[in-house]
This record gives sequence, C-alpha cells and structure tokens, in this order.
Amino acid sequence: MNGVVGTVDQVSVYPVKSLAGRTVAEARVEPAGLVGDRAWAVVDATTGERVTVKTTPELAEVVATGDDEADTITLTEVLGRPVRLQRTSAEAPQVDAAAVHLVSRSAIDRAAGGDVPAGCSADDPRANLLLSLDGDEDERAWVGRSLRIGEVELTVTRPPKHCLGVYAEVRTPGRVRPGDPVELLS
Repeated sequence: MNGVVGTVDQVSVYPVKSLAGRTVAEARVEPAGLVGDRAWAVVDATTGERVTVKTTPELAEVVATGDDEADTITLTEVLGRPVRLQRTSAEAPQVDAAAVHLVSRSAIDRAAGGDVPAGCSADDPRANLLLSLDGDEDERAWVGRSLRIGEVELTVTRPPKHCLGVYAEVRTPGRVRPGDPVELLS
C-alpha cells in the first residue's frame, strides 16, 4: 500500500543514552537522528567504561533534567558508584542500530498479546516516533521502503533484534511533530 498509512502520536528524545526519555512538541531530524537524542552517555568515573541499561537496569528509571551536574549527582546516588556524563561525538555515536526508531501502537498491542521479541520491553519500547497506523498496517512490512513523516524522509532498514517496531535511516532531514501524517512512498 502507498499513501498515508497513519499519523505520529508522540515524538520522544532520550538525551542520555539508557536513561528515560521525554516527549517533545517537535524535533529536528538530521542524518544522525533526532537532534538531542542520545547526545550524552553515562560513563563509570573510575574505569571510563560506558554504563548501559543492559548491564544496569536502574538507568531506565532516571529522567535526565538537562543539568549535567545535577544528573551526575542523581546517577551516582542511584547507582551507588561514581559516574559522569560524557558528550557523544561523531567518532563515538551512541545510536546503536539506526538513526530513528519507529514503533506503532499496534506493535505495542501485539506485544501485549504475546508477540514480543526476546529481550524486549513492551512497556518501554524507547521509540523516537510512536505511530498510530490505519487498519492492519504493520511497520515490519516496511523494511526496504521509504516513508515521509512531516518534512522528513526515511528508509526503513530493519526490525530491531530486541525491540518493537523498526529502525530507519534519514534520507531527507527536517522537522517532525505529533499529528504529522505517515506516508508510505512508492
């Protein structure tokens, strides 16, 4: 099917990798992903090793405030060990798989019914764009296809191994907002 297949319900960024995200009224999407998404990483202050939610699940409960000093103090208290925030760079990207993570409400419903990839959290899919899709539309069928969402054009690359939805790369940067149509391109 081509044409409009749904709308954007929610736009989220995760300023610090592995921490809880926050919804935003709009986001600028660049080739590397949503501006401000995973711009910081938590690093062990002693070893310099990156601390992730896979090894330290408590991270997912912390919401970054944007105040680096306060966030560092909170994380150190929550984790019970000294950590620091480190700005990410083009040389050390924090996006593990793709620039944009899309998840539909129907994927969340499927997960509630038991269709959940191993290791996935259906409660927190960590999506950048949460979508409402029409009818029986399934974003997993979009792999290899292109989408226009707001001003942004994306190419869907693959479903995640341990997550709901699909990953996409940015073909045309721009802005995306809740309410923007999701158009499957031919």
